[in-house]
Amino acid sequence: MILSVCPNPSIDCTMELEKFYVGQLNRVSNKIVTYSGKALNTAIGVRRLGGDSFATGFMYENEGSLFVATLDNEGVKNSFVWSKGSVRTNYKIVDNRSMLTEINDKGEKVSLENQQKLLGLVGTLSKSASVVCMSGSLPDGVADDYYQKLISACKKGVKVILDTAGEKLIKAISSGVYMVKPNLSELEAVTGEKLKTRADMIKACNSLIDLGAENVLLSLGREGAILYDGTSGYFCKSANVAVNSTVGAGDSMVAAASLMIEHGASKQEILRNAVAAGTASITTPGTNLFYRDKFEEIYGKIFVEKA
Repeated sequence: MILSVCPNPSIDCTMELEKFYVGQLNRVSNKIVTYSGKALNTAIGVRRLGGDSFATGFMYENEGSLFVATLDNEGVKNSFVWSKGSVRTNYKIVDNRSMLTEINDKGEKVSLENQQKLLGLVGTLSKSASVVCMSGSLPDGVADDYYQKLISACKKGVKVILDTAGEKLIKAISSGVYMVKPNLSELEAVTGEKLKTRADMIKACNSLIDLGAENVLLSLGREGAILYDGTSGYFCKSANVAVNSTVGAGDSMVAAASLMIEHGASKQEILRNAVAAGTASITTPGTNLFYRDKFEEIYGKIFVEKA
């Protein structure tokens, strides 16, 4: 079973515009509302690939039932620590050039009592998991070291995949992370350098390996991804597809990678599946994730090479 931990769920409102005018009136041509959060997206992605997934995290009394209904509809088992208040709403603005502008809320404050409850719940659920995926931002009232506490709460030996950024990533990585999944800008923020060549990127991945990560899955957007373990590196280029929305692509990558890790697949297959899922995800509108048929189509078109 793959356990997904989502500390900060969100209602994602994606608005498509013909053109985005800053400081002026904009009219929406299409609007899509989804009930998600990075780790919840990952849990759904695992199920769509035929895996067994379980979602947990913080949830809120207002609108929370809509998230549970979404997960139930996808066949994702779930159990949350419930708080009073409302789920945050994130706004994704996409113009006719597929340029994405994001406005993300920080989320309701979570009490120390509920933070302790989630640590206990993750500890219990991780006993049945082979892989634990943790991703996203943290809500108000939760310190940057909370991911570190969540990792420490997990069953010893379980493989943790972490997808977050900044201090949250740096503080957590020393706790024993099997894989981290930064994108290029997040890796550049860690190193403080612009990374232009593949050699520069692999060298920068070593900074995360040195901090305690066993593997780095580096997302390069439309270019594909790199998987590096401190010794060997692999690169997989994305297939050329029409882009509807890039939101959720990283979560889809984590879903496919986690399933391959659970199956004991090679590093090449982990990377190929991750890139296929991420690429398939960008063909769907809003924060809708990939579908199995599109994943399989793209998987047959892409190949892995030594980085």
